[in-house]
Amino acid sequence: MELQVLKVIFTAITIACLSAVIRTFDIVIWRPQRLRSKLREQGIRGPPGSFLVGNLWEIKNHQSHPTTPLKSPLQEDKQAMTHDCSSKLFPFLDRWRQQYGTVFTFSMGNLQMLYVYDVEAVKEISTCISLDFGKPSYQQKAMGPLLGQGILTSNGAEWARQRKILAPEFFVNKVKGMMNLMVESSITLVNSWSEMIVKEGGVAEINIDSHLRSFSGDVISKACFGSNYAKGQEIFLKLRALQEATSKIAFTSTIPGFRYLPTKSNRETWKLESEVQSLILKVVKGRKEATSEQDLLQMILEGAENSSKMGRSEATDRFIVDNCKNIYLAGYETTAVAASWTLMLLASNPGWQAKVREEVMQVMHSGQLPDADEIQKMKTLTMVIYESLRLYPPVAIVSREALKDMKFGNIQVPRGVVVWTLMATLQQDPEIWGPDANRFDPERFANGVTGACKLPYVYMPFGVGPRTCLGQNLAMAELKVLLALIISNFFFSISPKYRHSPALRLVIEPEFGVDLLVRRL
Repeated sequence: MELQVLKVIFTAITIACLSAVIRTFDIVIWRPQRLRSKLREQGIRGPPGSFLVGNLWEIKNHQSHPTTPLKSPLQEDKQAMTHDCSSKLFPFLDRWRQQYGTVFTFSMGNLQMLYVYDVEAVKEISTCISLDFGKPSYQQKAMGPLLGQGILTSNGAEWARQRKILAPEFFVNKVKGMMNLMVESSITLVNSWSEMIVKEGGVAEINIDSHLRSFSGDVISKACFGSNYAKGQEIFLKLRALQEATSKIAFTSTIPGFRYLPTKSNRETWKLESEVQSLILKVVKGRKEATSEQDLLQMILEGAENSSKMGRSEATDRFIVDNCKNIYLAGYETTAVAASWTLMLLASNPGWQAKVREEVMQVMHSGQLPDADEIQKMKTLTMVIYESLRLYPPVAIVSREALKDMKFGNIQVPRGVVVWTLMATLQQDPEIWGPDANRFDPERFANGVTGACKLPYVYMPFGVGPRTCLGQNLAMAELKVLLALIISNFFFSISPKYRHSPALRLVIEPEFGVDLLVRRL
């Protein structure tokens, strides 16, 4: 009897092991080969990959050896200065596109990627609202510690709209109510710069990035966490550290099993993710025990409570934590980085700086502070911001996974293939934007986005169509208020210390920060 039991156990273990081996082989070898074969049948080719890692080594090798030398704009004609960050950050994609055409396939670990540069297919991809074409599983695994599944991500925004959890109109109204916070935080920054200028004898050399993050962190902490904003600032500092840690493993985590290994980077990411979640849920617990406040956190809590889709408390906690993370990325990180690039561009182009200053002074006559109505009148400033976001989009790649077989244009995308659209390249294509596509020229937006280029749908710093980021109005309002008050108080130029080197850390940011020479008007 005992022998029969042992045989049954042995047989069960053997079957389980064989099933695990077969599944592993399917995930690592057979499934990628099937997907690649289906793409080859359509004439889609790509660079050959290595076992397990695919083309990751080639990608990392290009990233480790940038092709663009570091330069200060003072070393060259400012008007002739180009801003082709795509060729610096993604030289492997440029090379493969020249070799294999506008649609090609490559591998990241066991993931089969499809790079699409065909503009008609891009249009269909950008406007697709199906939840079967959503956030890639690798992104949720690799960058889930930072991004999660929040309402401010493009896929999360569509998810929220379809379930009527949070309406876009709510964000518009909420932004208007946050104007005083934006103005107060901008004045704090202006006063700190004024003190530095006095101490330095009239001109201060300022590395502006930390100051801009302090501004956006102050605004979002107060808007999101209300009276407990000090704890919010602590959370955002942890999220900043988590962003840097996550960016280090974004590509290598696609190697099967890599994200489970206790490497130094993985351990750091796990620790920070746990600390962030603990801090956020601690604030939430305190909020539930106190009087409710009219802030973004309260909005998220009510959205979670009103959704019949949440169910378990674990799912509710995840919803709350993910959306706090997304508010950080949309309202804190991307705003600060966009402000850094915009001020660098204005410092490099004093003519445009003067045009924006003249407009701001006219709108804010008698030295009054900007409000929601006044920032809408700042057309030149809006043009400058649009051009800055075109040249340096915070998020460089739109990444989607086909959760079922789909078709875009003439391209059949098999289930399981991840589609990449590179905004950083599309937004600087000379055939779309003209021969000066790599130059800073806000005048191209004089008639809005639709008049700026041949194919307006390729301009998507906040997404496009039904997947437009719900945080767009928040980010634009923050940028306009901050830039209006800086420009109306200071004249600034590029410091000789500034080294122009865009870097990809989930968002495109200045690798060494932006150094400006600042003086009061």
